[in-house]
Amino acid sequence: MGKKTIYDKSVPGRRGIRFPKPEVPETPLPDALLRADLPLPEVSENEVIRHFTKLSQLNHGVDIGFYPLGSCTMKYNPKVNEAAARLHGFSQIHPLQPEETVQGALHLMYQLQEHLAEIGGFAGVTLQPAAGAHGELTGILMVKKYHEVNGEPHRNKILVPDSAHGTNPATSAMSGFIVKEIPSDERGNVDLEALKAECDETLAGFMLTNPNTLGLFDENVCDIAAIVHQAGGLMYGDGANMNALLGIAKPGEFGVDIMHYNLHKTFSTPHGGGGPGSGPVGVVEKLVDFLPGPVVVMEQDDSGFDFPYYYFATPKHSIGRMKSFHGQFGVMVRAYTYILMHGPDGLREVGELAVLNANYLMHKLKGVYRLPYDRVCMHEFVLEGRWPEVEDIHALDISKRLMDFGFHPPTNYFPLIVREALMIEPTETETKETLDAFADAMLQIAEEAKTNPDLLHSAPHNTPIGRLDEVHAAKNLILCCGLPDSYSD
Repeated sequence: MGKKTIYDKSVPGRRGIRFPKPEVPETPLPDALLRADLPLPEVSENEVIRHFTKLSQLNHGVDIGFYPLGSCTMKYNPKVNEAAARLHGFSQIHPLQPEETVQGALHLMYQLQEHLAEIGGFAGVTLQPAAGAHGELTGILMVKKYHEVNGEPHRNKILVPDSAHGTNPATSAMSGFIVKEIPSDERGNVDLEALKAECDETLAGFMLTNPNTLGLFDENVCDIAAIVHQAGGLMYGDGANMNALLGIAKPGEFGVDIMHYNLHKTFSTPHGGGGPGSGPVGVVEKLVDFLPGPVVVMEQDDSGFDFPYYYFATPKHSIGRMKSFHGQFGVMVRAYTYILMHGPDGLREVGELAVLNANYLMHKLKGVYRLPYDRVCMHEFVLEGRWPEVEDIHALDISKRLMDFGFHPPTNYFPLIVREALMIEPTETETKETLDAFADAMLQIAEEAKTNPDLLHSAPHNTPIGRLDEVHAAKNLILCCGLPDSYSD
C-alpha cells in the first residue's frame, strides 16, 4: 500500500526548517502550556511539499474538470480576478486603518454596492454577510425589524416553498419565525391557492428561490408578490440562482423586497469545502434604513480636490453589525473585477449561456432519464436517477460511476420533491464538447444500469479511493485518522 500519512514519513531528528538565533532574550514558556506528548512528525521540507502536493492532486476542482454541481454554480473563475485580489493595495491593508488611508478600497466597495443594486433592481446593498445563508439571516432579521418598527410584531410566520433551498426554513426558524411549507403545482411553480390560504395577518414574509431548485423560473412570480404584499408581508428572494437572470431580469422589479447574492457563485471566486463566500443583500427603498451597518457612503470632498470621499455610516433602523469588520473583502475585489470585465452586455451573455447550456444538456438526456418537469429550464435541471424496470439502482450509483469518467457528480437527492434527484448545472463556462462528453457518459451509464448494474454498484473504479460506506462513516466518526496509534485516543 505504501506510506500514506505524513506521520509515516517521520524520522527522529529530521527537520524541515531551522530558525535563526533570536535577537532578543529568550523567555521560558509557562509549564502549564507545554506538552511533552505531542507527537509531531519529523520530516524534511521537500517531503512536506511532496506530500501535500500529491494530496492536492487527488482533489477535483473547476480547474481540473467539469463540475456540474446543481444549485452551486461551480463554474470556472477567470484568473484575472485572482490577480486583482492580490494587488498590494488590496491584500496588504487592515480594516482598522483610518478611512482616509483606504479610500481605494472604500471606492471599490461603494461601486460594488451600486453595481449589485443596479443588477438586481434595488435601492441599497450591504456587503457584510459572509455567505448566502448569512445573507438570508440578514434579510430575515430585517423582515423582523421592519414589522416591529411598523407596529406589527404579531407577524411571526414565514412561508417557504417545498422547492426552496434548505437553508430558507432553517434561517426563518433561527430568527424566531414559525415556518409553513407551500407545495408546488404540477408545473413546478408555487401553488397559488395554497399560498393564499396562508396569507393572513400573521404573515411576515415569503421566501422564494427563483429560479427554484428544480431549475425553473416561477411563471406566477408577479402574482405571488401581489398576494404576499396585499397580506402585508415582504417578499424575500433567494438569489443563489442569479446566474440565470444576469442582465435579463431584475428581481426588485418583479416584486422582491430583499434578496441576497452569492458573490462566490454568480460573480466569481472558487468556492466549496467551506469557503470563501460572500452574501451581500439588496433591498428596495423602504428597507434601506434597516440594512446592517456600517455601509459605505459617498460625499463630494469640499477640500477643493476633484474626487469624492468615502466613509462608513449606519442606517437609521439598522439591525446592527452582521460580521466583524466589513465583509469578505477579497471576494468583493474578485466580484468587482468580474463585473467590470464583463460589462452589461457580458453579464447578460453569462445568463444567456448558462440557460442555453442547461437546456442543451437537458434535451440530450431527457427520454433516457425521466424529467419530472418537462419545460424550459433556467441554469439547471433535475432528472430522476432511477428506472422502474431496473431494481436497486439509485442516483448515488449513477454519481459514483460518473467519477470513472472524470466528472464530478451532480447534486444528489435534492430537491426533496423529486425521487432519486440528480440536479445538474452545467454553467456558462463549459464548451459544447464538454457537455457532449458528459451527456455521452450519462447515456452509457443508463445503458449499464440495465445491462450490468453491478458495475454501478461497485463504482468508482478509477479513483484513488473506491466506494466508501458513507452512512457508516457518518455514524462512526474517526476524527484523528492518520495519527499514530499512541495518539488515536
